[in-house]
Amino acid sequence: MTPSSPTKKKGNSLKLYFHAGTHDAIVKFQSETDPRVREIIYISEILPAFEKLVENLFFIHSFSAGLPVTDDIKTDCITFLYETLRKFDASRGTKAFSYFNVVAKNWIIVKTRQRAKNNRKHVNIDDKNAVTESEMYEFDPSLQKADQLETLTKSELSQSIRSVLMQIRSRLTHDYEIVCLDAIQQLFDQADDIDIFNKRAIFVYVRDMTNVTQKQLSSAVSVIKKHYKDIVSKGGMS
Repeated sequence: MTPSSPTKKKGNSLKLYFHAGTHDAIVKFQSETDPRVREIIYISEILPAFEKLVENLFFIHSFSAGLPVTDDIKTDCITFLYETLRKFDASRGTKAFSYFNVVAKNWIIVKTRQRAKNNRKHVNIDDKNAVTESEMYEFDPSLQKADQLETLTKSELSQSIRSVLMQIRSRLTHDYEIVCLDAIQQLFDQADDIDIFNKRAIFVYVRDMTNVTQKQLSSAVSVIKKHYKDIVSKGGMS
């Protein structure tokens, strides 16, 4: 159970709600062994940033259109961020804001999709105008069985890609290249939870997650693509 929320202070700059001090507080929180000290650090230095981060994601990015914005849903998201604190690894060069922004956004996307799925289950399947083709697929077991082979093929492809990414990682020599590849790996693992997935979006995601320069990112992607082509051409992707 997370510590209770403190009274919000007025007049804080919106641009400073999640800053370098917040990043340092998270690192300090992770290394602290005294539960009482950890609680103080969380309540005073981390929780306010989490609250504002979640609030911004709901309202600025219009997630409220698919998910009811209630105090309970906000608290659930903040609680999830709290439970994820131990997973953040500052040694990889990732900024805390970039990391937890992605975590919170993905959590909200998952909850939005779950709500939409639950809503679809309550439609009248006899009303053809009320049920889309994708919804009929969900209700019809015969259609699901017909797609099992394709699902298996996708699973095998995913495993092959992960294998290639591991091979590429062993070839990289610069820290910023490894950081970028790790971010790509994380995005690949969370592909089903990401609503926008094109070349431009991937660049933005990786840049935000790694804090590398545009030049380093372009260089890292070029190197990764080179190794990918080399491994695939030699049969390294089975």
